[in-house]
Amino acid sequence: MDDLHVRSGAIIALRLFDLAYSIDLKKAEELWSQSSGHATSRSRLNSAPPKALNFDVPPVLLTMNPVTLEIASVGLNASVTARLYDFGVVAISVRVPAKDLSWKDYTALCEATDRCLGPANQGTPWQQLLEQIRRPLAPAMTRPNVSMLEEDHLMAIVKEWNEPVVGADLPELIDLVPILAGEDRQLSEKARKDLLKQRFSYYQDDLVVVTWDRSFIYEPRSDSDLSDILEVANAQLLEFRYYDELLDDELPRMYDLVKKARRATNLLAPRRFADLARKLYTLVAEVTELTEKADNVLQVTEDVYLARIYLAALEIFRVPTLSAAVDRKLSIVRDTYAALYAEASGSRGELLEVAIVVLIVIEIAIALINHSA
Repeated sequence: MDDLHVRSGAIIALRLFDLAYSIDLKKAEELWSQSSGHATSRSRLNSAPPKALNFDVPPVLLTMNPVTLEIASVGLNASVTARLYDFGVVAISVRVPAKDLSWKDYTALCEATDRCLGPANQGTPWQQLLEQIRRPLAPAMTRPNVSMLEEDHLMAIVKEWNEPVVGADLPELIDLVPILAGEDRQLSEKARKDLLKQRFSYYQDDLVVVTWDRSFIYEPRSDSDLSDILEVANAQLLEFRYYDELLDDELPRMYDLVKKARRATNLLAPRRFADLARKLYTLVAEVTELTEKADNVLQVTEDVYLARIYLAALEIFRVPTLSAAVDRKLSIVRDTYAALYAEASGSRGELLEVAIVVLIVIEIAIALINHSA
């Protein structure tokens, strides 16, 4: 349908960063209000019943100054918001408005926005926006890090067409594949079907299609909840990626430390084992605490429309797979901790037995000397 036009919509470029071990959200709200003059708010889902889908710890939504972007050789004003999660992640959203565009022009705007703000762009404006958050909020962050890990997601949002449209019919009326794939070349029929597989409609006039790094949302009422839950799923992905890589780096170090502890003399071995066991226990406790926060950021209790989209997004982003990988690596660390603790206890017991034998020998020697005298 060549005459189908986007009367009102937007392109949202989302970029997520891991800032710290954790963030004190209450303190962050106070610091942001003082430094920027902008108000903050705690995020909540507008259309989902609280008993069905709700934030465990509501993240803080920060309003930032708009930015002017050069997109397709045209200067466009884009609004900017950021959302802070208590497990140390910030999600920055840059929203480019789209009005009165043919589908072809809307697709072109989406691709131009991706070239300007997508994964290929690691600098401006992302680093500038990140520093605007990092500097004033540093006192609210526990153990800030300089992790290079990032996640990004592009959302093409349509609120109104130039004529009534049934959401489920859109894949037959317009070509969604270029927006979802970011490809100019024609995809195979199987690739096209796979790309459109995860699509959802609740009412006749809505449609959501989710892929690994892009999504299409047609929602005439409110897109905030849909974009919010896709953001949450990306935040969880980033957090589990961070701890998966952290444990990947930690396991070889742990094996080296265990070898060094076992090469220690008998007198030093118990202390070395105990010190290493305490370090591993601390690591397990910290990773477990933060991954549980990330895992439970949204509480899903009923299989409603938004909950189904959220769970599908987690699967598409491979969050359960990463979570399982982190659990397996934590299990290795826990087993090593238990073995070291047992070894330390055993070494202490052996030293105690040797000490008792030595004392007995000394007492016998003293008794013999006294008897000879």
